[in-house]
Amino acid sequence: MTVGALVFVAFRVATALPVLRWPLAGGLLAIGGDLADLLLRDLLGIGGLDYQLLDKLLDQVYLALFLVVALRWDGVERRVSIALYVFRLVGSIVFLATDERVVLLLFPNVFEPWFLLVALLHHRREPVAWTPGRLAAALAGVTALKLVQEWALHGARLFDGISSLEFLDGVRRWLTGGG
Repeated sequence: MTVGALVFVAFRVATALPVLRWPLAGGLLAIGGDLADLLLRDLLGIGGLDYQLLDKLLDQVYLALFLVVALRWDGVERRVSIALYVFRLVGSIVFLATDERVVLLLFPNVFEPWFLLVALLHHRREPVAWTPGRLAAALAGVTALKLVQEWALHGARLFDGISSLEFLDGVRRWLTGGG
């Protein structure tokens, strides 16, 4: 493994660890690290890296840490977290075995936004009373959000064929009206 690849792995792990102490802020940082790793890969010029494989493996690091935190929760929050974690883990394994991106649409990572929602709700003074209706609405909402993201990335492949640096340059040009 090259030095650049080691930096890449260390970055992803380092951005995941704070979730153990600060679930909401650490969860946002871990997801930010997941989103920023393409930029880091491009900045470091890491070639010859099987990005999809490494990304899915490193996703399991932060998702497992999310699960460690969720296991501290009680009741429906804990049970739903476990079920959603296992669901995505199965999807990741099937994806790695088949290399078919449609699998990621069939097994969306709903655990991630569910975790953030519950971590956010834990900042309320009063705990949430999870009625069946509230639970269904919360799961429908986080599932819809995640499906849009999964479709953009893996269904429509909106960002295939463009590096993160090219994307950021396009955003810069659009924001500034420059050429």
